[in-house]
Amino acid sequence: MTSAMASAPPQAGAEIFGRILAAPSGLVVLDSKDVHTLIDQVRAIARHTGQAVYLWQPDTGLSSLRDAHVRVPDCQRLGNALRYMRQSMHFGVYFLLGLELPLSAMDATLLRQLARAPKEYLRRVVLIDAPAALAEHLGDAAVRLSSEDSQPRRLRLRDGRWLV
Repeated sequence: MTSAMASAPPQAGAEIFGRILAAPSGLVVLDSKDVHTLIDQVRAIARHTGQAVYLWQPDTGLSSLRDAHVRVPDCQRLGNALRYMRQSMHFGVYFLLGLELPLSAMDATLLRQLARAPKEYLRRVVLIDAPAALAEHLGDAAVRLSSEDSQPRRLRLRDGRWLV
């Protein structure tokens, strides 16, 4: 591997990751057609940049996307994971996958608190393919995004070939 290849940022998923970081709220509801591809793209970005990016799932709890085998202790349950996110004073992007309704009143309250997190440090909680009822319940507290590129693809002619 050459140093030029090692320093090239991963392009796939970078646009959606940038939109998540630029969101005006600490809580993002993300609609995705291919969740596994999205997670793989975000994992590549986390490994390349070294940023703290986590994934919570009901069966595995909260784990790092950057370091494959690193799990956050005592964060198997959603409420514990949300409290961990709220108390963290560091940069972090937390993807939540597999949320099921009904949420407890405490979990819904914690999500709203995470949406209004102080602006001194950057923290985003991303609900991937959240149930429609949950997205409606959160209302204006959450920003809705789609994993599809927001910019239309433009074809370019390079070396006699059309590139996207």
